Amino acid sequence: MDSSEERAGCPARGTCPVFLAMSAGTVRYAPSGLCPALEGNLREEPWGTDSPPQPDQGLPPPLAAVPVPWKSTDPCQSHREFPGALVETSAGEEAQGQEGPAAAQLDVLRLRSSSMEIREKGSEFLKEELHRAQKELKLKDEECERLSKVREQLEQELEELTASLFEEAHKMVREANMKQAASEKQLKEARGKVDTVLFAEFRAWRESPTLDKTCPFLERVYREDVGPCLDFTMQELSVLVRAAVEDNTLTIEPVASQTLPAVKVAEVDCSSTNTCALSGLTRTCRHRIRLGDSKSHYYISPSSRARITAVCNFFTYIRYIQQGLVRQDAEPMFWEIMRLRKEMSLAKLGFFPQEA
Repeated sequence: MDSSEERAGCPARGTCPVFLAMSAGTVRYAPSGLCPALEGNLREEPWGTDSPPQPDQGLPPPLAAVPVPWKSTDPCQSHREFPGALVETSAGEEAQGQEGPAAAQLDVLRLRSSSMEIREKGSEFLKEELHRAQKELKLKDEECERLSKVREQLEQELEELTASLFEEAHKMVREANMKQAASEKQLKEARGKVDTVLFAEFRAWRESPTLDKTCPFLERVYREDVGPCLDFTMQELSVLVRAAVEDNTLTIEPVASQTLPAVKVAEVDCSSTNTCALSGLTRTCRHRIRLGDSKSHYYISPSSRARITAVCNFFTYIRYIQQGLVRQDAEPMFWEIMRLRKEMSLAKLGFFPQEA
């Protein structure tokens, strides 16, 4: 009988001891506590129906009854297990039951050790971070202290500089006031010393400014300053220069590299840069004059140029007054004219700037 027949129709779960005994030519099953289906199948059957019974010669002795455990996994199937497997299984379960708490305890210890190690490493890391932060904070405190000292020093220097500037400003104001007072005093003294006739002539001319040299004011200036200043050795050229200055048609320019055509006046070679065309003296001429629209040029010395320039400055200022471009009181105008007359007198005497 195969195992499929044994498993068929067995609803009960558990183990059933089966005793197996062998006799001469007959197999007997002696179940104990089997289900009715199995009991009906397990009966005595002859070894063979056609052969006669044989004596028990040469056969092994009968087997003793051996208990076989049966274990069912579900209502319809059962698996046969041997005693050794049952014993090993029980021993393993007992070992697992004994080793379970110890392993769990070992895991707990490992977790605690790992947690302590992590905690120690974390504490060391935090200590290092704290130390570094304290160090950086100390450096920042030192830097702040240094900057604070620098700021205090700058503020002190700024206060000192401000005080010195205020002191210097007050000093300059005092000096300016003193100079102004001295100038006003000198002006008052000068007013007392001014020729009342000259000032009266200027005021009369200022009421109706004109370039007519017959008026008392300009007639005096022509006679005392303009005439002597433009009185050169070469009389013919001197007259032409004076007329050009009065008409404002005289041109003074630096000497160019090339020599332009020139004319002779009173047998003096005016084309030479080493001879002044107005004085006739041997001088280094750095400038030349041109009269009106004439293309002729006359080389002049620095002294002659200074005299012509002084007279031109005087005529330029009185033209500004005549055109209404000078808006001042009579006294400042008069003193400016006196200064221009002084420059004409100095140039006439040979005093002129070196750059001339």
